[in-house]
Amino acid sequence: MTPQWWIDRGAVNCLDEVPGAFEYALDDMDVMWVHVGVLNGKAAEKMKEREKKKKQSTNIKLSKIDKSERSFHFEQIMDHKLTEVSQLFDRFKAALVRNDFDTCSRLLSQLKILLIEFKSLPPLFAETPNAIQELSLARDIYEHAVVLSVKMEDQDAFERDFFQLKPYYTDAGDRLSQSPQEYPILGLNLLRLLVQNRIAEFHTELELLPACALENPCIKHAVELEQSFMEGAYNRVLTARQTVPHETYIYFMDLLARTVRDEIAGCSEKAYDSLTVKDACQMLLLSSDQLLLEYIKEEHPEWEIKNGLVVFQKAKESAPCKEIPSLQLINQTLSYARELERIV
Repeated sequence: MTPQWWIDRGAVNCLDEVPGAFEYALDDMDVMWVHVGVLNGKAAEKMKEREKKKKQSTNIKLSKIDKSERSFHFEQIMDHKLTEVSQLFDRFKAALVRNDFDTCSRLLSQLKILLIEFKSLPPLFAETPNAIQELSLARDIYEHAVVLSVKMEDQDAFERDFFQLKPYYTDAGDRLSQSPQEYPILGLNLLRLLVQNRIAEFHTELELLPACALENPCIKHAVELEQSFMEGAYNRVLTARQTVPHETYIYFMDLLARTVRDEIAGCSEKAYDSLTVKDACQMLLLSSDQLLLEYIKEEHPEWEIKNGLVVFQKAKESAPCKEIPSLQLINQTLSYARELERIV
């Protein structure tokens, strides 16, 4: 065998004299050459290059192992965070069932801080091993936050939590299965805009919904309310409280009913001098005389009840009236007509 012959002759330093011999020896028997002696010339350079490549290869492998270990450690940390958030959320839901709003508010603040550490959530939407679970859990948390704001009758908190929740319905909708709470909450937001008389925003939000959403009872309820409100069909608005599609709608329906009832009362005192108590209850959709008395005491103390009648005359007399300058308006109109005639 040729490499063995060169070793036996001790001709390590003479390998340069045989073309191709040192390459063959280094490729197949480099370990043996190291034990034989110190290589010179091309053989020594070849050995150095191979040793350098081996070190680089080893460093790359170690680097890959190190990155893999760091990645595994990071995943373990995030799994722990996900478990921590889930357990805290369970405590939040238990407090919400008990209507312990102080505890709910405190736990919700902690949950929102913990959610910041999840890179898979809006606006980053990073691809992480637990991205789907994190998105689903965060969406569930914000849905419960919206419900909490309704129970606490806090419209500002509702608006904040809804806008934090909305990206999970729009931007992450293709990654998550549809939430059963999506349409009830979207309809609840439409109702809030209607109560706050933000009609332009109401229609903007409505246009962003898919056509199939209009058939959902929660969305349909809000749309029909808006139509009745714009038509002045206040009776339909007030009776709609009895047919709310979700229990969380009652708070906003009560606010809307109060607004509508005030509109009816304002029209009534302008149209009539007085109404019987029975007619006033029927017009304001109040079920008893006692409720009418409470409403008058709280909202319209200027009304009087005499001999079974609700008298609005006192309210009319107390309302300031502005005198219309009829002659001045007539003169201005005639002046405009003369000027137009000159132009023509």
